[in-house]
Amino acid sequence: MLQIKNIDVSYDKYQVIWNVSINVNKGETVVLIGPNGSGKSTILNTISNLVKLQKGEIFFNGEKIHLLPTYTRSASGISHVLERRRVFPYLNVKQNLLLGAIHKEAFEKREETLKEIYSIFPRLSERPNQLAHSMSGGEQQMLAIARGLMGLPKLLMVDEPFLGLSPKVILNLQNIFKNIVNKGISILFVEQNVRLALSMADRGYVLESGHLVIDGQSKDIINSEKLKKVFLG
Repeated sequence: MLQIKNIDVSYDKYQVIWNVSINVNKGETVVLIGPNGSGKSTILNTISNLVKLQKGEIFFNGEKIHLLPTYTRSASGISHVLERRRVFPYLNVKQNLLLGAIHKEAFEKREETLKEIYSIFPRLSERPNQLAHSMSGGEQQMLAIARGLMGLPKLLMVDEPFLGLSPKVILNLQNIFKNIVNKGISILFVEQNVRLALSMADRGYVLESGHLVIDGQSKDIINSEKLKKVFLG
């Protein structure tokens, strides 16, 4: 599905990603982990074209997408949920959701998709007219993820979905992620909590200072001595 081949990324003159390759297959949950500043969010932003690719290639469903504009990547089936619960604070739940239907197919199917979203996120269905700024942090995160799903993605990318949330809300979101994958949507996410991330993911990639240092099945990575060295030195 998603193939990232030997990419380099820079901010102005400062290179932050070196020769990284990542794959996400259909129906998989894949996580990017690593210390702060290791380049995890930069990779998601590069896939979405929020950061320009310096070198390498990105393919999605066999199509070369790294030369395409952002909206075309979205229409091809990629949704990106940014970190820190980016919702429109003075719009209500339903208005926030409808703004996620940003390309033609998603717009035409928006009412049908909205019903499905409400079945996945019953808490949102109970309060369609509530303003986003008055919701709890967990509810805002659900709203942000749900809005991403309004774009009818084949791949959902989520940056730091559990940041600052209570254990109860995290458990709820874990179950929601399983539900999303069961509907045939692949997930690529960034997470700081290593054990939580690897317990959810089929496979993982570990970044350190912009370099890919470990990749493999989650069950193999979690007990890796190399993983301990990355985080503990």
